[in-house]
Amino acid sequence: MNRSTVSRRISSILDDIQRLTNALYAMNTTDLQRYPDNYEVLSIDAALRAEGIACRLRHLIYASTTTPKTEYLTSAANTQGISVRCKDGVFEVTLPALLPKRKMWQSGEYLLEPLGAALTQYARGHPLPRFRHCLIAFSHIYDQELPERRIRDYDNLELKQIQDVVAAFVLTDDTGGLCDTYHTTELGAVDCTRISIMETSRFLAWLAEKEIL
Repeated sequence: MNRSTVSRRISSILDDIQRLTNALYAMNTTDLQRYPDNYEVLSIDAALRAEGIACRLRHLIYASTTTPKTEYLTSAANTQGISVRCKDGVFEVTLPALLPKRKMWQSGEYLLEPLGAALTQYARGHPLPRFRHCLIAFSHIYDQELPERRIRDYDNLELKQIQDVVAAFVLTDDTGGLCDTYHTTELGAVDCTRISIMETSRFLAWLAEKEIL
């Protein structure tokens, strides 16, 4: 990629950063209590712009440097705070955010590619379970310091693409005949989403452990 092309792309990204800055200023001056709908629109616009900027910068790195894509995405997964573990028969993936609404899911690239990299990195150092008859539990964890009106209906969230990425690593098949799903809403220290996969027979014990905690 020649220098003029790189400069054009950087200038375009700078324009987007300015629009993101304007959206953040607008968020900062909007009364959250009186105008929650306006604040939601502004915050979603800012978040989507930030994700778009990150993805465009990734593409610029791939096209203009020698950094391997897999290496960068592994670093991105670590920076985002994606974690993977397997303990007591439960395979668990934690994402550092709530899942987006379907209508706002313009591109899954920002999260899906680092998620795949995190799972690949984990698989290099750990044996992966392979579930056939299983249950997939989505724990939607909301920051307890923020208003509870943020809590959303489960059927309005984008789950399928996330589930497909994880399923490719640890599920024989994610058809409804083999996999059940469960959703729970919790309050916690920060917003995040935890995906727990286990044999169906393990579910009641897992649920009891959560209630104890």
